[in-house]
Amino acid sequence: MKNAPIRIILVDDHKKVRDSWNIFLENDPRFRVVSICANGQEAIEMAQELVPDIMLIDLNMRPMNGFTVTERIVRIIPSIKIIGISVYSQPKYAVKLMELGARGFLTKTSSLEEIKHGIMEVDKGEFYICEEIKRHMPPLD
Repeated sequence: MKNAPIRIILVDDHKKVRDSWNIFLENDPRFRVVSICANGQEAIEMAQELVPDIMLIDLNMRPMNGFTVTERIVRIIPSIKIIGISVYSQPKYAVKLMELGARGFLTKTSSLEEIKHGIMEVDKGEFYICEEIKRHMPPLD
């Protein structure tokens, strides 16, 4: 078990969401938010500069969506573990994101405890898909 907090970059194009996630994660000593990004290009730049342990990336952003951001970061810095976040609870989004190299998928309606659990699992090297999605997903190969 590592002693240092999990270093996280938050990526979402809505300020209230970014601020809420930041407060939520910063109040837990296991996590340290090292950057908060409002768009995909900023996320890629910060990923290269800071090389966090985990990035929480919103899928529905413009002009560069979370799928494109994930694909680029996984290609450039494969050590960064990506967890996609979406308001959409369709399994196809989780499947597509995992195919691009993400390690986890949460919905914005996931409980705070599940979000923390998902981050911890992905940090340990596991894959994590929230319960809301798992209930409706076909098995992953």
